[in-house]
Amino acid sequence: MKKQAKAKKLTEVRIGVIGVGNMGTSHISNIERGLIKRARLAAICDIVPSKMDRYGDKYLKFTDSKALIRSGEVDAVMIETPHYDHTTIGIDALTQGVHTLVEKPISVHKADCERLIAAHKDRKVVFSAMFNQRTDPHYIKLREIIQSGQLGEITRVNWIITTWFRPQAYYDGGGWRATWKGEGGGVLLNQNPHNLDMWQWIVGMPSAAYSHMHFGQWHDIVVEDDVTTYMEYPGGATGVFITTTGDAHGTNRFEIQMDKARLIAENNELKVLEFEVSEPEFSKTNTQPFATMPAHEIPVETDGENPQHVGVLNAWADAILRGGNLVARGEEGINGLMLSNAMHLSAFLNKKVELPIDENLYYDELMKRVATSRRKTNVKAVFADTRDSYAGTK
Repeated sequence: MKKQAKAKKLTEVRIGVIGVGNMGTSHISNIERGLIKRARLAAICDIVPSKMDRYGDKYLKFTDSKALIRSGEVDAVMIETPHYDHTTIGIDALTQGVHTLVEKPISVHKADCERLIAAHKDRKVVFSAMFNQRTDPHYIKLREIIQSGQLGEITRVNWIITTWFRPQAYYDGGGWRATWKGEGGGVLLNQNPHNLDMWQWIVGMPSAAYSHMHFGQWHDIVVEDDVTTYMEYPGGATGVFITTTGDAHGTNRFEIQMDKARLIAENNELKVLEFEVSEPEFSKTNTQPFATMPAHEIPVETDGENPQHVGVLNAWADAILRGGNLVARGEEGINGLMLSNAMHLSAFLNKKVELPIDENLYYDELMKRVATSRRKTNVKAVFADTRDSYAGTK
């Protein structure tokens, strides 16, 4: 089989979009508007042909991802399908030598994720993940400050991320949505892959998690829509992650307490309160029982740029054409996924779980829920892929 990643140097990237749903159409629009440098849309693919009708004869059309990948008409594909198919289509593209960008989450569970990563054997093939919040200048600066070490060690992390409100109509708009069989989870698998990626990218992976979640608390769904998780780190730091799709006007507050400062990212702003001495030192040397530790707010400057999805796509195209840096390598997708898997497993078993998780135990627990997942009968409008398939075998 002839590989699609040519040895000769490309001058433009011919992109194929697999999955013409919400995100697929958004990425198509960005490419059509010329926002992705030296890239053009060559082909689109969806198992529901009518979803491609709006594009007329502008692009080659496929209803089978394998046919598109093997067509020789594309250099790269973007996978924008329901979650389980990210793994199987991604493996197919990577093994065929086609540059690959996978929408979040890159897989539903750790075992599938490891299969996908293992398929990336040819390093000339560029494998990227759509973690667009890594382009937010406040999160970039937050990470830089922490990694510099100038403010000491992290002692506590709290993220209240409840701005993912979704009404019932959202869940009624696709047969695969909010089902164990079609999506593999709820808010943690659909909305929170961005936040869980940012969590591990900025503060690292915890060693244990204890999660409490409600399934269908605020909506007529079978998966989680309300989550509170407590996390532990090897050095003694702790964290709390709270999320839901049930708060109509939610909060997005990411707070990190360190030896020498408190950092808060909220309302598109990053605030840093720097202590004049470290907390451990002050606690040991101060003689006043109710003393307040001296501190002052320090200004934080960023470049202000926040290209989001367009930034990820431009970086991917640049990496294909010139060997540039990706916003997020595909392999990095396993960390945030492991966090969501750990949260689910903890809730399934109602106990604290250690990380890395037992992937076989998680898979077995997930399959119990897939086997009994209630089929949706209230789908009112199809705006995403409504396939009733499962491609998540180990």
